[in-house]
Amino acid sequence: MDKILTITNLEKSFHTRDGEIKALESVSFDVREKEFISIVGPSGCGKSTILSILADLEEKSNGEINFSKDYTIGYMLQNDSLFEWRTVLENCLLGLEITNQLTKENKEYVINLLKTYGLEEFIDSYPSRLSGGMRQRVALIRTLATKPDILLLDEAMSALDYQSRLAISDDIYKIIKKEGKTAIMVTHDIAEAISMSDRIIVLSKRPATVKKVYEINMQNKSTPIHNRKCKEFASYYDEIWRDLDVHI
Repeated sequence: MDKILTITNLEKSFHTRDGEIKALESVSFDVREKEFISIVGPSGCGKSTILSILADLEEKSNGEINFSKDYTIGYMLQNDSLFEWRTVLENCLLGLEITNQLTKENKEYVINLLKTYGLEEFIDSYPSRLSGGMRQRVALIRTLATKPDILLLDEAMSALDYQSRLAISDDIYKIIKKEGKTAIMVTHDIAEAISMSDRIIVLSKRPATVKKVYEINMQNKSTPIHNRKCKEFASYYDEIWRDLDVHI
């Protein structure tokens, strides 16, 4: 697969009343087309800061971010942020409205996404009628509505209970792969990262550097739920757990 994004020596410092806090230090990795990457690391190490910089929500302090061509980015947050007074369809059209891209063709594209991914009967419903997993599916379709090339997922499933999280991870993975998108996901959940990713970037504690990169190769790799049963899963989990140096 071709590289579509190269991050080189990325640094980020925050200035506070108590002085400067360095969040990222010489972070370097690349992203390949249609790849699913996860970023894991200790709490507060700067994982989400990387996504914020890629989405132009934060300015980098130093380093280089180079895309192979002009790519559009979609950002899916931990909270689904659905507007309760807008229907499912109206929520999904919001990004198109904001960017003045709401055409008949784009609206049909969104309706087809809702139909394809099991939300047809809820198109005219309000978010209060949806389960947590369904709300996240709507949030993903809203993100896909503007046809981004790269999806940034910031703890996108962490607000769900365990069973819903397993189910929606399968849903989100299948949708991203079927739509041919590149994805970069930040998560605290090692199992989630292993089950969904082609590669995992492990960060050190703050200031974060890249501690190790794992290529996730499983003999019978399939959907996230299935991948948790693969024989290679446990060894990846143990290695990454040790890399994170988690003390309990």
